[in-house]
Amino acid sequence: MVERLILSGAPLIDGSGTQPVRGKAVVVEGARIAAVVEERAAPPGTALRLDGLTLLPGLINAHVHLCLGGEPDPVTRLREEPLALTAVKMVVRARETVEAGVTTVRDLGGREYAEFAVRRAVGEGLIPGPRILAAGRGICMTGGHGWWFGREADGPDDVRRAVREQLKAGADVIKIFATGGVMTPGVEPGSAQLTLEEVRAAIEEATKAGRRVAAHAQGSQGIANCIEAGITSIEHGIFLTEELVARMKREGIALVPTLIAPHQIGAQGVAAGIPEFMVRKSQAVNPSHVASFQLAVKAGVPIAAGTDAGTPLNPHGSIVPELELMVKYGMTPLDAIRSATAVAANVLGLGAEVGQVAPGFAADLVAVGGNPL
Repeated sequence: MVERLILSGAPLIDGSGTQPVRGKAVVVEGARIAAVVEERAAPPGTALRLDGLTLLPGLINAHVHLCLGGEPDPVTRLREEPLALTAVKMVVRARETVEAGVTTVRDLGGREYAEFAVRRAVGEGLIPGPRILAAGRGICMTGGHGWWFGREADGPDDVRRAVREQLKAGADVIKIFATGGVMTPGVEPGSAQLTLEEVRAAIEEATKAGRRVAAHAQGSQGIANCIEAGITSIEHGIFLTEELVARMKREGIALVPTLIAPHQIGAQGVAAGIPEFMVRKSQAVNPSHVASFQLAVKAGVPIAAGTDAGTPLNPHGSIVPELELMVKYGMTPLDAIRSATAVAANVLGLGAEVGQVAPGFAADLVAVGGNPL
């Protein structure tokens, strides 16, 4: 017989964007939400009172790198340590993430597919961790941003092959590097890297296999190429324009801004041990990053929360620092929560499974102290 758990006593933020409601009981049977009812109408079951807390859907981090540890220079650390040690650290980071109330993550670039093993171990109940959607190796041009842990590819045919390799390895999603970025020396965030033809080839191959595509895209031309080719989500989106956000809104393309990543690099600086080239680029792009985020909010672009966890001094675990920046720069607290629940779930293709407290959804739930609004 399936065990029934009755959660009551807490205001409920259900992830749909509606205001919190009181006096509700959430009925959990097995791993699913069976019903949301008035407390007085709750069926028999094991009662768990949550007085003084607020009940939410489990949070979703749409952009992490379990292979990176948030050290001042995580790239050097990753490249110097043995793969087995990276894998052990990934297990620890997965546990830290779920213990912080983040129950689903999208890993957008790992190391030699170790993240797939962590995904399997969590799924088989061997270790604690969030639900993991993993991309495997991100696809970049030769010498482009992310080459140090990505799959270098040149020309549409090579890009197709690279996508097929990730699919063969077990990728849930495909990641491409469409522009330069902060954490690779010798490249600039505003520069386009993959061509329109290469981006289109990646998306066509992924789509044939039923996979979505996330693009590291910071510069305007690279973002435009991704929009033209039919991308699912723009990661970072530092140099957006009014025309680009209007197209994103019209075509339902999401933005995952990862505000906290360059913020931490620029704020902590070389004094914290972060390489100078990362600090220089982060400090240069931060004003445009904030302005682009505000453009997207104003235009009504779907925005999913993601931290880029693992980048310098941006550790795995809580997603709250990202949500705080989103609110600071113009989102309402309720919309920020929605960006880490229902909106993120839709971006990941899990909109009927997680991200809301509603009958039939997975019982991914988190109770937090006080009122998060």
